[in-house]
Amino acid sequence: MGALDIGAVTSHYKALARLVPLKAITRESDYRKAVAALEALLDAGGGDERHPLAGLVEALGEVIESHEARAHRLPESSPKEALTFLMQQHELKQADLADLAPQSTISAVLSGKRGISKQLAAKLAARFGVSAAVFV
Repeated sequence: MGALDIGAVTSHYKALARLVPLKAITRESDYRKAVAALEALLDAGGGDERHPLAGLVEALGEVIESHEARAHRLPESSPKEALTFLMQQHELKQADLADLAPQSTISAVLSGKRGISKQLAAKLAARFGVSAAVFV
């Protein structure tokens, strides 16, 4: 393998970066741009690992995921507070979780009279798309 042509790499990177943001996202407008670019790449078939753009999709996805982990982090809280917060964010009432546990169980958890079991934590995690560790 020959020496890396830094000039060529720089030129190609600048051209690519004008179209696809591959640096750390610091503003909401950059986030929206990155998501739009990822959607366009996926629509073009980049989600298929054999597609020539698959590596670019993976890299951009990691940039977006990193931003989301920083920007959309749940506040440090008790399991009860986390459940209350997530229910508010998703505009849910206790009855909306009836498919996960009896309403009396959800009520007892929200009032602090009962903890969240590992089984319920797993169900809540799946419902809200978070780690079960949030609820234990």
